[in-house]
Order: sequence, then C-alpha cells, then structure tokens
Amino acid sequence: MDKKEFRVLIKHCLLNEKNTVEAKTCLDAECPYTAPGKSTIKDWYTEFRRGELSAEDGGLCGGPKEIFIDKIFKNPQNAF
Repeated sequence: MDKKEFRVLIKHCLLNEKNTVEAKTCLDAECPYTAPGKSTIKDWYTEFRRGELSAEDGGLCGGPKEIFIDKIFKNPQNAF
C-alpha cells in the first residue's frame, strides 16, 4: 500500500470513532510489515481533527533551495 491509501484507512478509523491504538491494531492486522508507525498515525489524526481531511500529502512549503543559494552567492552580505 502507498501513503495515500494508508491515510484513507486512518481517516476511516477516525470517522468510525476509533482511537489511535485501535487504528494501529487494525492496520497491523491487515499490513503487518508496511503499516505506518504509532507516531505517524497520531500525526495524521491530529491533521484530520484540525480539518485537513484530504488524503493527499501536504508536501513541502516554501520556495526551492536554488533560489536561496543563488541569492547568497550573488550578494552574500544581503542574503539574510
């Protein structure tokens, strides 16, 4: 299973009023070698409870590193 599928299953557990321990138990029963860890499940529960109900990964925020590095090399005194 990929990350998106696990997020959907964890969201399903939350909506069925299971706690994180019950969710981990269910995932371990179905996918014992690839299920996410307890901390990942807790983090996703937190995100879902805040209203971020998308199954998509949030990704990284901010600009690409190349822009920042170019800025430092062009004018090192005003980079920050």
